[in-house]
Amino acid sequence: MTHAPFGSLGAHTADSYEASTVRPYAVTGGRVRSSMSDLPLEALVEVMPGAVSSFGLTPEKRAILQHAAHTYVSVAELSALLKLPLGVVRILVADMQEEGHITVHTSAPVNVHTGHGSNHSGLSLSVLESVLNGISAL
Repeated sequence: MTHAPFGSLGAHTADSYEASTVRPYAVTGGRVRSSMSDLPLEALVEVMPGAVSSFGLTPEKRAILQHAAHTYVSVAELSALLKLPLGVVRILVADMQEEGHITVHTSAPVNVHTGHGSNHSGLSLSVLESVLNGISAL
């Protein structure tokens, strides 16, 4: 049986990513939060055109680009695919978004105006009641 030299990571392909022995805090530069590190688990990552050929990225960031190059991938999926803690992936994704390599799509809550408080645009109480009545009639 042959063994790879100590510290070698082997070949990285788009289909298989071998987890490195680097500590998670080293991957994030010692940071535990970033400006957008509270990304939801279901946030979808989209690679920007030309980002796949970016140079000077860490192996973890290159792996994120490879996994999200052909389809949208959620933050939770990236965490599982890269075998990295969710907090680390959130920081990496936030950094890559700030650098312009990716776009992150999150769901925004719907503003519902119920007739109480200030007059914000959104769904009115009468529309919600009509929907509820329609569902009840089924």
